[in-house]
Amino acid sequence: MTNSIMTDALWAIGGLVVLMLGADLLVRGASGLAARLGIPPLVIGLTVVALGTSAPEIAVSVDAALDGRPDVALGNVVGSNIFNILLILGVSAVFAPLVVKSQLVQFDVPVMVGVSALPLLIGWDRLISRVEGVFLLALLAAYLATLVWWSKRGRDSVVAVTSNPEAARPPGSVLLQIACALGGLACLVLGADALVEGATSIARTVGVSELVIGLTLVAAGTSLPELATSVLASMRGERDLAVGNVVGSNLFNVLAVLGAGAVAGGGIPIASGLLHFDFPVMLAVAIAALPVFVTGASISRREGTVFIAYYVLYAVYLGLHTADHPFEEEFGIIVLGVVVPLTIALAAAIWWGRDPAPPSGVAQTEGPTEADHA
Repeated sequence: MTNSIMTDALWAIGGLVVLMLGADLLVRGASGLAARLGIPPLVIGLTVVALGTSAPEIAVSVDAALDGRPDVALGNVVGSNIFNILLILGVSAVFAPLVVKSQLVQFDVPVMVGVSALPLLIGWDRLISRVEGVFLLALLAAYLATLVWWSKRGRDSVVAVTSNPEAARPPGSVLLQIACALGGLACLVLGADALVEGATSIARTVGVSELVIGLTLVAAGTSLPELATSVLASMRGERDLAVGNVVGSNLFNVLAVLGAGAVAGGGIPIASGLLHFDFPVMLAVAIAALPVFVTGASISRREGTVFIAYYVLYAVYLGLHTADHPFEEEFGIIVLGVVVPLTIALAAAIWWGRDPAPPSGVAQTEGPTEADHA
């Protein structure tokens, strides 16, 4: 047994290394494409990067649905979305405060909140049917079409304010940037697969349920591309990419991952625990994040630390659930009752203590500072 665990651990570590390499390649390629093709980095983060980093979730959930393991398929989506907002945005903000663009606040974040409510609404009968899966995929297509339209509408203004477009372009051809991004995606998928396989084998050896595996190890493993991509993007100054990647990935997880899993598996049955606790937590986290996005249109280090603390609370609850601890139910009520009110109170306090934002006209006339590119 010891040799098996060691082999699985080495396999998982190797997957993590490949993940980090893939994340670096993807950020370089995606940001390069954005600069060369005149596409805003935010749109790239909400579409290409989000879909690419959600590819492991899609592969795992479709495979789990086909193999008759609905707890893994659903736990992967729910756990990944909670992980994305609380831990990934939290860690990224700790490295560098994240500036949130108005498009995210006005459109994408509210859409993410609405999408987070869909599993609870369509799954109230304890089943996400194939027809409902098609509906989710149709919503994804409509969302992508809206983003494409939005990007085309804003492209002229983007070009107009750029006095020397060639100076802003990164070295290398478009084909090189595409190859870099595709190579990064390939590394992400391969690395995530190796990591999840190794971690899942270790968990099963220890004797952990499939639902907990899906909510923790599988969710964290398939979300590591988002974590690596967002942290590296934040450190490189691509903060639009860092935030857009998380919001876009959460949208893809529900619409694409659940949709594809339900269509491929002919429907996904929902466990009672997911319906009554984990789905509400996923929705509560999305709602609780909304005022943080709105306050000053940024995510500060302080707010990032609070996000991380919230994820620790959720992880503690899952630990109590795994151990079948008698305090599990009471702790779950505390988690649901504290996350939303405390976050709203924190957002209000931060908003009250900040200086008023400059008029929009001033922000538009001033050029980017060196700090914006840091």
